[in-house]
Amino acid sequence: MSNEIVPVDPIFDEEPKPNKQPTISHGEEEESKGVTRSLTDGESSSSRSGRYVSEMFNSERLPPTLSSEIQRFLRVANMLEWKAPRVAYLCRFHAFEIAHNLDRNSTGRGVRQFKTLLLERLERDEEITKTTRQEQSDLRELKRVYDESRGYINQHAGAFDFENSHGEKLIDACIIASVLYEVLKTVTAGPQALADRDSIQAKSELFAYNILPLDHGGIQHAIMKFPEIKAAIAVVRNVRGLPSAQNFQKRGAFLDLFEFLQYSFGFQKENVANQREHLVLLLANVLVRQPQKQLSTLKLVDAAIDEQMRKFFKNYTNWCKFLGRKSSIRLPCVNQEAQQYKILYIGLYLLIWGEAANLRFMPECLCYIFHHMACELHGMLTGAVSMTTGDTVMPAYGGSRESFLSNVVTPIYRVIYEEAEKNKSGTADHSTWRNYDDLNEFFWSPDCFLIGWPMRLEHDFFCTQSPKKQKFKISRTAKEKRKVKGNEDEEQGLNDVTLEEIREPIWLGKSNFVEIRSFWQIFRSFDRMWSFFILSLQAMIIMACHDVGSPLQVLDAVIMEDIMSIFITSAMLKLIQAILDIIFTWKARNTMELSQKRRQVLRLAIAVIWTIVLPVYYARSRRKYTCYSAQYGSWLGEWCYSSFMVAVAIYLMTNAVDLVLFFVPAVSKYIEISHWCMCKTMLRWIQPRLYVGRGMQETQVSLFKYTFFWILVLSTKLVFSYSFEIKPLIAPTRQIMKIGVQIYDWHELFPKVRSNAGAIVAVWAPIIVVYFMDTQIWYSVYCTVCGGLYGILHHLGEIRTLGMLRSRFHSLPSAFKLCLIPPPSKKGQKSRTKSFFQNIFCKVSQSEALDQKFVLVWNQIISTFRSEDLISNREMDLMMIPTSGLFPGIIRWPIFLLANKFSTALSIARDFVGKDKKLFRKIRKDEYMYSALKECYVSVKSILEILIVGDLEKRVVFNIVNEIEGSIKESSFLQDFKMSELPALQVKFVELLELLVEGDKNQHDKVVEVLQDIFELVTNDMMANGHRVLDLLESSQETVHDMTASPRRVERQLFESAAGKTSIYFPLPDDGTLNEQIKRLHLLLTIKDKAMDIPANLDARRRISFFATSLFMDMPSAPEVRKMLSFRLNCLLLSLFFSCVITPHYMEDINFSMKELQSSKGQVSIIFYMQNIFPDEWKNFLERMGYQNLNELIDESKEEEIRNWASFRGQTLSRTVRGMMYYREALKLQALVEKPENKDILEDAIERNNPKLSAELDALADMKFTYVISCQMFGSQKSSGDPRAEDIKDLMRRYPALRVAYIEEKEEIVGDKPQKVYSSVLAKAVGNFDQVIYRIKLPGPPIIGEGKPENQNHAIIFTRGEALQTIDMNQDNYLEEALKVRNLLQEFLQNHGRRPPTILGLREHIFTGSVSSLAWFMSYQETSFVTIGQRLLANPLRVRFHYGHPDIFDRVFHITRGGISKASKTINLSEDVFAGFNSTLRRGCITYHEYLQVGKGRDVGLNQISKFEAKVANGNSEQTLSRDIHRLGRQFDFFRMLSCYFTTIGFYFSSLISVIGIYVFLYGQLYLVLSGLQKALLLEARMQNIESLETALASQSFIQLGLLTGLPMVMEIGLEKGFLTALKDFVLMQLQLAAVFFTFSLGTKTHYYGRTIMHGGAKYMPTGRKVVVFHASFTENYRLYSRSHFVKGFELLLLLVVYDLFRRSYQSSMAYVLITYSVWFMTITWLFAPFLFNPSGFSWDKIVDDWKGWNKWIKEQGGIGIQQDKSWQSWWNDEQAHLRRSGYGARLFEILLSLRFFLYQYGLVYHLDISQQSKNFLVYVLSWVVILAVFLTVKAVNIGRQLFSANYHLMFRFFKAFLFLSCFAIVITLSIICELSLKDVIICCLAFLPTGWGLILVAQAVRPIIEKTGFWHFTEVLVQAYDYGMGSVLFAPVAILAWLPIISAFQTRFLFNQAFNRHLQIQPILAGKKKQT
Repeated sequence: MSNEIVPVDPIFDEEPKPNKQPTISHGEEEESKGVTRSLTDGESSSSRSGRYVSEMFNSERLPPTLSSEIQRFLRVANMLEWKAPRVAYLCRFHAFEIAHNLDRNSTGRGVRQFKTLLLERLERDEEITKTTRQEQSDLRELKRVYDESRGYINQHAGAFDFENSHGEKLIDACIIASVLYEVLKTVTAGPQALADRDSIQAKSELFAYNILPLDHGGIQHAIMKFPEIKAAIAVVRNVRGLPSAQNFQKRGAFLDLFEFLQYSFGFQKENVANQREHLVLLLANVLVRQPQKQLSTLKLVDAAIDEQMRKFFKNYTNWCKFLGRKSSIRLPCVNQEAQQYKILYIGLYLLIWGEAANLRFMPECLCYIFHHMACELHGMLTGAVSMTTGDTVMPAYGGSRESFLSNVVTPIYRVIYEEAEKNKSGTADHSTWRNYDDLNEFFWSPDCFLIGWPMRLEHDFFCTQSPKKQKFKISRTAKEKRKVKGNEDEEQGLNDVTLEEIREPIWLGKSNFVEIRSFWQIFRSFDRMWSFFILSLQAMIIMACHDVGSPLQVLDAVIMEDIMSIFITSAMLKLIQAILDIIFTWKARNTMELSQKRRQVLRLAIAVIWTIVLPVYYARSRRKYTCYSAQYGSWLGEWCYSSFMVAVAIYLMTNAVDLVLFFVPAVSKYIEISHWCMCKTMLRWIQPRLYVGRGMQETQVSLFKYTFFWILVLSTKLVFSYSFEIKPLIAPTRQIMKIGVQIYDWHELFPKVRSNAGAIVAVWAPIIVVYFMDTQIWYSVYCTVCGGLYGILHHLGEIRTLGMLRSRFHSLPSAFKLCLIPPPSKKGQKSRTKSFFQNIFCKVSQSEALDQKFVLVWNQIISTFRSEDLISNREMDLMMIPTSGLFPGIIRWPIFLLANKFSTALSIARDFVGKDKKLFRKIRKDEYMYSALKECYVSVKSILEILIVGDLEKRVVFNIVNEIEGSIKESSFLQDFKMSELPALQVKFVELLELLVEGDKNQHDKVVEVLQDIFELVTNDMMANGHRVLDLLESSQETVHDMTASPRRVERQLFESAAGKTSIYFPLPDDGTLNEQIKRLHLLLTIKDKAMDIPANLDARRRISFFATSLFMDMPSAPEVRKMLSFRLNCLLLSLFFSCVITPHYMEDINFSMKELQSSKGQVSIIFYMQNIFPDEWKNFLERMGYQNLNELIDESKEEEIRNWASFRGQTLSRTVRGMMYYREALKLQALVEKPENKDILEDAIERNNPKLSAELDALADMKFTYVISCQMFGSQKSSGDPRAEDIKDLMRRYPALRVAYIEEKEEIVGDKPQKVYSSVLAKAVGNFDQVIYRIKLPGPPIIGEGKPENQNHAIIFTRGEALQTIDMNQDNYLEEALKVRNLLQEFLQNHGRRPPTILGLREHIFTGSVSSLAWFMSYQETSFVTIGQRLLANPLRVRFHYGHPDIFDRVFHITRGGISKASKTINLSEDVFAGFNSTLRRGCITYHEYLQVGKGRDVGLNQISKFEAKVANGNSEQTLSRDIHRLGRQFDFFRMLSCYFTTIGFYFSSLISVIGIYVFLYGQLYLVLSGLQKALLLEARMQNIESLETALASQSFIQLGLLTGLPMVMEIGLEKGFLTALKDFVLMQLQLAAVFFTFSLGTKTHYYGRTIMHGGAKYMPTGRKVVVFHASFTENYRLYSRSHFVKGFELLLLLVVYDLFRRSYQSSMAYVLITYSVWFMTITWLFAPFLFNPSGFSWDKIVDDWKGWNKWIKEQGGIGIQQDKSWQSWWNDEQAHLRRSGYGARLFEILLSLRFFLYQYGLVYHLDISQQSKNFLVYVLSWVVILAVFLTVKAVNIGRQLFSANYHLMFRFFKAFLFLSCFAIVITLSIICELSLKDVIICCLAFLPTGWGLILVAQAVRPIIEKTGFWHFTEVLVQAYDYGMGSVLFAPVAILAWLPIISAFQTRFLFNQAFNRHLQIQPILAGKKKQT
């Protein structure tokens, strides 16, 4: 195929006929005709006088329907505007023609306006541009410009060593030539005028390639010269033996195998191009890693292809085996043909996957499609004949254009889309619609083959109608008949259809699992754990009742029998489990296999039998034993058993089998994954036969480790619970049961209940709750111990400070070489083993201490610090290592290590008394001091040799040097020289060096004078034998000059110029090496700073320390860059075999605009904030730019640099992109370092001016790394002119290797109606424009589930490589960390346990924790989770999942198993963790590695943090309901299941029940005090019983603060910063109210977790990532925390007050405090934490504004379109959204919970004085009469306001006065007659206010019933009154405290203590005042 644009010159003498091209003139007689007139049939505008004025036409903001077709013409027109205006006009005219033909009626969005604007421009330019052309006609002018571009291409094509400017010109020339070719093609009269070429579209997209220019020639790219690339391309282009292209209506032969697949199956052309490059890069990267052991190229290629076949089709082959189907992958015996077949099969799968759109979330659905298409492919390749048609096998859907998309993908996509629509944006119940998992799991059943091929669209799978009652169902016999049919017929859908099967399709419903909202899901998923805890509790209670004090006592027959009664409970629990399984899977019955249904029924029957048998045997055989005596002396003594014990033994036999299999995991795994009939039959009755969740067992060693861990945890927990929770309660319980209480303080509803059962429940209930919760705490304790020990063993925190770095710096070069430099051979690679003592005793030889490679990399890291403004120029000079090896044998350390060393050595020498050897040993002890002295001495010698050029002066210096060196050699230096003059000599040398640095020739005499002073100081004052030098000088002068002079005369004339000759060479030559040497020597002599102070920036210190530490940690050896795994970053993804990074982006900030930076909006501007938060970095930035302040930068138009500086310090996309592109820089740097050693390596590295080398490095980086940002909205942003689109384009221009994937929503005109067409588009920067590389059409809108995973999914097809890193857009990366990524990727090649990893977990550094206290708390909390927490999860617990970015995925493993996340709406809200669940369930392995870290930004304001916590809690609640958690809980062994529970949903459920425990305790106490039970019990019992009871009750309060759960955080700080620092930080955190923050967060977690499980409503909560130091209004705080914290806080406050009021007479205050102090703390925290952590929360000005805003908000009417932040009514309606979608069960549960508020009224009314101690139930009834009267009064006022307030205002006032006087009179009357007291009024308020709130909650729950009645409006008024009252109560103390100025100052101090410690200016930020820069 020709690759250049060479049109045949048209015959201009023979002009085309006018009727063929009426719009463009070719002769002079036609030029007067208007061009636009022919198109518009109107009059053309007259030509304007004057010269042509160039003006650009906007080529970027175009209508969506036209953009892809005309944008390139408009862009080229702008490029040619100055050079060839007429050609630019013709290009625009051609664009107008295309636009007009595409949409003649201008029905598309924005088309009419665009065409009008372009037409006006054409009319204006039509005549005037004719005057600018250089040829006689338009065609000749076009040809001229085209020839110029073509000539430039021909001249520079094939050369890759051109300058950047030439490269840009070449790209522009190619773009111009391709567009003008198309215009010429249109203009030219006939086909004979131009040579035959490919299609116009192909030519217009010249250079529209991604990484490999496979379809384009011209430039010989460096990447195409790699042998592995050539080999991979040759494999793909092997088309020998393929069927003839004529069979597929194609002209010519197939170019490669992908083109054959395209024409065979109808794949999109862009998809084929994308996957062709994908496979070539995969094969190339695998090829280069193949062992080169004398294998032929063919064998190497075969090995690489076989490796890919195993990876790609592992899931497919397992699927075939699972369903009992024969694989469609069939290979011939001939190797070369087999290789071609393999490539075709891999290519087919990739093409299916690349075009599958949302089907990619359904891996087994793709297996089904591939299964049939591979069968067709094999038939075509072998020429097989169809059994039905008798013709040659051809694809069922043909190979027409987009056939695969239309006929295969779209029908299944429509099912997904319609099912997702039934979700109703997450509000519908999960059981009413099928999510991705349901649809995919249909293909886990053999019934999926009933769909057939071609697919039968009438099959039930495609039915999406809501489930309805069907009159008939498909008979089981018919289904069995189909199963008996042959596999081939069944797979092709050729089964006979009987009359019995002719019916309407039915909705299949859920597959295998139904997500039902119920807390029973927790029990159902983790039933073994709950059974264990319940049975253990029962056993401990029995043991405590028998007063068991020794384990041997359990062997007593009576005790043993009672303990064995727990198995009766076990049988009941299994019965409950069996019932729950049936209930929860009822809606999935249509898709369940018959064997599974039988299994559930059988389990239920067995459970019922055992539930009956065990209690019967227990009752009959109780205390009836058969006893035997053991041998004499045996510890058993006499042992007895009963028939019940025998029954229990039989009952446990099934568990015995499980126990044996547990200890032999290999056997268990074999049974689960085996396809042997006996194994399958046995498993069918044990567990449901599912495709996933089989064979997850770990190795024996891993099993032992996590089993031992949990045995320790459970043993400690059970011993503690028995000793301190259960046993102490037995004695009080017995006392309570003995006390008979006959008189109660209220009307006892159950007076006949014996043994004070209510009191016993009230005492035991909180302890039982604590029992079920405290395992989480013990897990935290052991997590701290094990995680800390693991960190110590793996060298974590080995270098924590710069002081430690300084002491270990000498070992860094060798550690660097060991870790980051590839070993020279396999032998060297094997030598790096993971040994604990490996790096501790590592000795570094001097010869390799400062290897050139280490110097190069170190200096590059320091240069990066400077470019990021972390260090100043001076700090960079102090930290850089000299690259020039001037002094062989001398180690030139960076100056920051040598700081003050020279001065210290001088001081030592000056004051030293003794021998030379002793002084030498003293100095030699400090290696850095010795190096500094040696380097200074040699540097002085070198500089003087250059400076002094006179012969006489040279001899003088030579003699002095000889004297010095001779004295040192003879150890007489201290005798020959006076050390006291050394400081003076230092001063003189410093003065000389300063003059040399200045280089001012006018200072020549000054230099001479200084040299003379030095000479005099050395010879006269220092040297004991200085006269010998002078004598030698005199004799020399007598000989040379024949004259005699005194010594003084000689000294004065020395170094002076004489007879026109100079004695010194000054100024020195401008040599970079010499200047560096002088500058370095000056620094060595003058630097006084300590090493700890450089660098001063905290982040720079942390990064250097961690990088140094990581070099001593265990990591795999680095491979060569060429042989490393490739990877891709997708700001969703990453991969380094060949790797990729992917980042999802929606609408977040890319770069701050200048408007955003300078806009304050009532607060401070962002730039002002940044300047104050990062003052040192701002100073460094100004120094780098060379300006003094912000105004100067703006005046000099440096806005772009300002924007970048600020954006790199926010949580922006540009910061993320800059960080991730360090991967590319690191690869290029490492490739450069690995090049063969030669003398020019450093010069190439420093200058980087070798274009050929640069091209090679770029090609290698492209081959190994790609970065894709998935900008979902980029297409719409471009069309709308959003500035963020320009920011994204700027990123692409700044980083040419960056790729942007986005969703294009385009309108196509079909039948004069616009129709939306969606495409996945990949773009890159070409020149100054974005160039579309691939555009792959989608079956519909891709975002139908959760946005983020769908965004990732559409972009994942553009990723490359074998590894994929997911990166969020609030993350950062660093060059020094990127250097270690190839080591990390080697982990994929190593087994971790039983299998190699599929996900590599990485640690994160939270970079947002350095300002406010909240940021600090959040940073430490997050750090402890991503380090010590995940460290333990990965090893030994083996349950680490994927917790979001920045994990690295085995890309091929995951794209063949459903992707890197799940996307079903609502259920997959926490989409990331489901990737880990899915990987584990599919036998993947997830590891964690701490030697590489990535930066991470977190929310740092309280409101932002709370939203984030709410989102995570919502996600965990949905996980609780998910099938993934259920299957993990069921399929894991017992101890691994415990790990899974307590590290996922268990943490949130434990938090929930800990809060529930507080309520249980307080309501129990309320019951005791109000009923009078507590008073009676405590008065009649003895004090010792009270103490034991109170001790038991108070044990739970110790837990409420959550201090033990903070232990991992303290341990991690201790490991990384030192334990003293950790202790200080922990104490400081408590002083800064960390306990308040974490307690408040507990409320957030529990509220949203519990509410979402019951009612749903989980959704993504955007938190925002901009400046967070701002004041949140009272209204905003109330909206966010009213129901989650404030209402609960008021409830707890009410409980505490009532309890305190009615316990005083009989209980001590100390006991009350001990029991309730933690509850008081939680209550105050939940009520006032938002105001404590609110900046300026106690500022009086803010308080006044908040009060005004609060009153306005509470009174504002809501309605349609009014947001909740504007109106209380709108907010209240939104707050009830979860109730509106709740089921009847959830509503009933809500009503039952609301009944607790009526307890206050019931108990308190009997304590009123007005009740006169009556216990009659009538008292309670009368209290409701009072409530009704109050409600009627309020209602009367409300009605009166509606009737009279507008027209009869005076009457309304009289009415209110009448009601007030009536109420007042009633109260007075009651106080006189019925003895109503003030106490009664207070108690009535305490009784009736909760009742009113309870009624509100009931009304909200039954809203559908009462909404259309007057009760609902009254409810709304009542709620508004409650909210106003609660808000006022909250506001009052805040306002009172705001009067005290010291409170505001105190709040600022504790809230921003970190900032004050860093001397940052916080007050101006809080005050909102702009400060002059």
